[in-house]
Amino acid sequence: MNKKKLINQINIYRSVLILLVICIFATILSPSFLSVTNLFNVFKQITVAGVVGCGMTFVILTGGIDLSVGSILGLSGVLAAGVLESTGNPAFAIALALAVGVLCGAINGFFVSFCEIPPFISTLGMMTLLRGCVLVYTKGSPISIKSDAYKFFGKGAIVGIPVPVIILILLFLLAHYILTQTSYGRSIYAFGGNREAARLSGISTRFTEWMAYTINGLLCGIAGVILTARLGSAQSTSGTGIEMDAIAAVILGGTSLSGGVGFVLPTVVGAMIMGIIDNILTLMNVNPHATNIVKGAVILIAVLVDKKVKDLSAKAE
Repeated sequence: MNKKKLINQINIYRSVLILLVICIFATILSPSFLSVTNLFNVFKQITVAGVVGCGMTFVILTGGIDLSVGSILGLSGVLAAGVLESTGNPAFAIALALAVGVLCGAINGFFVSFCEIPPFISTLGMMTLLRGCVLVYTKGSPISIKSDAYKFFGKGAIVGIPVPVIILILLFLLAHYILTQTSYGRSIYAFGGNREAARLSGISTRFTEWMAYTINGLLCGIAGVILTARLGSAQSTSGTGIEMDAIAAVILGGTSLSGGVGFVLPTVVGAMIMGIIDNILTLMNVNPHATNIVKGAVILIAVLVDKKVKDLSAKAE
């Protein structure tokens, strides 16, 4: 029992240990890494992947996966930018982005939960469909954003702290409260651990799974607003590939791909690990395409570690 507790503690704090090791190596490789300006850049860069990773944590805790997050983010962002350009109303544009995110997430959840289509197939189809919608809507051209009120959510600061970082912190604290202090949060863990046992105990398993995808969609909509506000434009390629960063952040944070095990707060640590890897490679003038090689290796190693930890935990029982 003591051995199992030790393994579980290592599993919980492994993301922090990995972050510390990477920070040490980053400092050795580039002394400018610890500069205040660079650290602020890292924090700002991880906000989008962090917000998406926060939503992805809900999905992975159910034992599912969502490959369409980048496309949801992109569609939310370009529609918000388009409406903003035509109406000049930032509040309406933001509300539309969030509504689109919720709708897309709810559709994903419907196919997975009620139609019982495997999450990988369902969200892969949605990824392609929604990316096509983005390209058709934008005709492949960026949509410029001129509203300072809208840009505030990506470039603004409160008491010297970037607004996207504040949003990220608040979302993670809210997600932590939902998962640890509410009946719905307990239902997610029960569902991810053993869905048949959860069903027999009276949990509405379909609603639990559907809601996880819907929450994920909402957070993708928020991420779409942050990204377009930060860039000052909405690109047809916005969000492409971000699903890999989000999944990697969740796994590095200690959440098990099989579901039912993990916490949301360490996901932001996982996002920081991925952000620091990007940052240090940039500081070292490494070919940008090599970043994908490193990220792919990190994901494979993280999955391997997750499997080994589960095997050790099972043997310790």
